[in-house]
Amino acid sequence: MSRIVISEFMDEDAVVRLTGATSTAYQPDLVDRPDDLRRTIASAEVLIVRNRTRVDAALLDAAPGLRAVGRLGVGLDNIDLPACKERGITVWPATGANDLAVCEYVITTAMMLLRGAYLASDRVAAGEWPRQSLIGREMSGRVMGLLGFGSIARQVAGCARALGMQVIAHDPHLPAGDPAWAAATSVGFEQLMEGADVLSLHVPLTSQTWHVIDRAALARMQPRAVLINAARGGVVDEDALASALREGRLAGAALDVFETEPLQAEAGSRLAGIDNVILTPHVAGVTEESNVRVSNLIADKVLAHLKERV
Repeated sequence: MSRIVISEFMDEDAVVRLTGATSTAYQPDLVDRPDDLRRTIASAEVLIVRNRTRVDAALLDAAPGLRAVGRLGVGLDNIDLPACKERGITVWPATGANDLAVCEYVITTAMMLLRGAYLASDRVAAGEWPRQSLIGREMSGRVMGLLGFGSIARQVAGCARALGMQVIAHDPHLPAGDPAWAAATSVGFEQLMEGADVLSLHVPLTSQTWHVIDRAALARMQPRAVLINAARGGVVDEDALASALREGRLAGAALDVFETEPLQAEAGSRLAGIDNVILTPHVAGVTEESNVRVSNLIADKVLAHLKERV
């Protein structure tokens, strides 16, 4: 019987802090053993997850004593928030703790895609010397477009401006008079699609954002533009994106998230063999440093909760 259950990987020092405070079950592979997960959380008071554990009504029913869910990250689409609210379960996202990691991922992949030269190592190793075809573009003077203008997007905006980029953003949920708009020009969705040299996505997955980047949206983008999705899979229509890349209607793309995760070979085959696409396994927000920040933030929340219930 464990008061705290951790179903995915967490910084070891943070785990030690929790283990020292109360009975804790730390099994990073528990997410892949659903029957064991249900058994393990039967007496749990706190469940700590990343993005792969589906905290739905069925799982919550298996943990009648659950009082809080700690999310080692910020996206909450894997957690049934209404079901948690109905049961009086508090949900703690690690807000802000991995912003820098995602920002650096966006800036790095934007540079790689615009420059182009970094994706030709196999050709150079094979004896080719394709200098002329690998003359890429600089970020300075180009336009960074941000779909969504929350905390991560604002950090991206700051870095992009420091590199000499103009920044435009579309976020209908942010009031026109919000001080954050000092860092970007607010534009409509169509203007964003048409004006961005780099389009970076920063929206949650909802019924409104599912496939918001579809064939029509991609058709509005400049043929030399690049797309980066380190937000949520499902925001981009992957079939439409693959077609745009193969047909030369988009200069490149970086995907860290996918509609179905982990990405299976069958689904991934649509993007296989495209030489101007970067695919990573949902790690944009996970660095050694951000893992420590995220883990300690949630550990602090849990320890404060336990202290209150003494």
